[in-house]
Amino acid sequence: MKALVLSILLGMWLTATAQQNEKESLFNGKDLSGWIVQCQPQDSGKTFWTVDEGTILCNSIGKKEHHHVWLVSEQAFTDFELNLKFQAYPDSPGNSGLDFRCRYDSLTGGGWMDGPQVDINPSGMFWRTGLIYDETTGVRRWIHPSLPDWNMPEEYKPEKYLFKYAEDGDGWNDLTLICKGMHIRTLVNGIVCTDWDATGTLDDAVHQKRRVGQSGHIALQLHNGDELRIRFKDIWIKKL
Repeated sequence: MKALVLSILLGMWLTATAQQNEKESLFNGKDLSGWIVQCQPQDSGKTFWTVDEGTILCNSIGKKEHHHVWLVSEQAFTDFELNLKFQAYPDSPGNSGLDFRCRYDSLTGGGWMDGPQVDINPSGMFWRTGLIYDETTGVRRWIHPSLPDWNMPEEYKPEKYLFKYAEDGDGWNDLTLICKGMHIRTLVNGIVCTDWDATGTLDDAVHQKRRVGQSGHIALQLHNGDELRIRFKDIWIKKL
């Protein structure tokens, strides 16, 4: 009897471990199931995020009259490894980003996404891709590297980086984001961009008040007033 109980418990543990290690697709390649658009009321009738040729396409070229518009996962996550591919275009001057452990606040400034963001920058400052900006109300600055505001001088350009445009090779960039406790790690095309202990930053009183930084949603961003064309696909997440 004891052996049977132990066998059942072992089976339950193995099943739970296997489920925990399974990757989950956040994009089915057909529609935006599992995602919602979050934006200010004046932008609610505009369409920037669509599915095109099996990819998520954000296209605001020629349509600059908009505030920030986010495509947000319905699920929230705490500790995870997220992998996605994105395709950028050199004629797209706009900026994007991967917000994580974030939450949308409809009451602040007409609507705002609080939380940290992995920068995705197809413009001339593509080397910022993989670094961390904090969108949280009351913060709104680079936090890795730590800077006082949104400005990042070229002296912070990393020695090693790889960024591809649509016409370069297969034209897709691999982005990995790993969040385990307060340890944040990003890789772009296999190169480490961020490897950082966010203790004291993403778990402080400001972030706790807004319930971001330690747990929250995943979001893709269209920046205020930007003309942007960018694609995403192969979005997988594994809970840790």
